[in-house]
Order: sequence, then C-alpha cells, then structure tokens
Amino acid sequence: SESVVSISNKQVTCIGRRKTSVAKVWMKEGSGQFTVNGKNLCDYFLPLQREHCLGPFLVSNTAGLFDVVTNVHGGGISGQAGAVRLGISRALNEMNAAWRSPLKSAGMMTRDSRRVERKKPGQKKARKQYQWVKR
Repeated sequence: SESVVSISNKQVTCIGRRKTSVAKVWMKEGSGQFTVNGKNLCDYFLPLQREHCLGPFLVSNTAGLFDVVTNVHGGGISGQAGAVRLGISRALNEMNAAWRSPLKSAGMMTRDSRRVERKKPGQKKARKQYQWVKR
C-alpha cells in the first residue's frame, strides 16, 4: 500500500507522492501550525502551492485543528506541494473516516500518476522533433 500509517496519541503518519517528490506527513491535534522541512509553510511554499497544500483542510472544514510536520524531498515546488497534499488527505482519512467522501469527491485521495515522458532518440524532446527538411 502507498501510505505508511501509525496512530499513537492521536498522531498519524502518512506518505504522499507526486511526480518524483515524496512527502512524509506527521499530523496531530493542535493549533494549526504547519512546518515543512523545518520551515514555516509561508517561508517554504509560494501562495499557489500553499493553497494547494491547505486544500484538504478546507474541504473537510478542519482548518486550524491540526498541527502538521512534513519532510518532503525530490522534484520541484509544484510536485512537492502535491505530495504534501496527498499525505495530508491520507492523514485526515485516518483521523476520521467520515472525511473520506468529501476528500474523494474533491479528487484529493487519488495519487496523480502522471510522470515526465522520456526523451526519445532522434528527437529534440519527448514529442518535439527536429525540423523536417524537404531538400
């Protein structure tokens, strides 16, 4: 299975992935503090990625009820935000199974399986080809 889950003292640990990023998320009941790689959420992510990360809390109406600590590595900023989002969604699901249906209907429980397509030989990029010369 994709997520590693352990519940101790109402603390949940889950793993989220997106592209080449992997995020390990620890969540417990608290005041709403959000730490990513030892930094505050606002210091680590840009506004668009922050909104992406906090999406599961807004869908389940649990904003400010949990403290989140995340370690995320690999990939870029967008992939890391997606990995954190999936980890938070899985952790919320473990905290309370009633939140699963709104998270699932919002598309936050599904791992985005899209990857970067490989470059092919004889071409510039994955799909782009060299300019064709008639003569």
